[in-house]
Amino acid sequence: ITIQTGKPDLKGIDTVILYLNAQRQEEYYEYLLELKPKRVIFNPGTENPEFYKILETAGIEAESACTLVLLSTNSY
Repeated sequence: ITIQTGKPDLKGIDTVILYLNAQRQEEYYEYLLELKPKRVIFNPGTENPEFYKILETAGIEAESACTLVLLSTNSY
């Protein structure tokens, strides 16, 4: 698997999982909106009501959850 850095031009993204706190997320707002994922998962410590609203206005589901718990309970 190739590791990509920066903000590559990606297509067909289903889910973005965030591990950045709310302040660090701001520089990625436009990039994540351009990716047009179906959903963005905010792990514990990354909660960001401002970004939730922006995503939902763009038709992107914002979910506050622990990815590891979602995977272990087959809820991903």
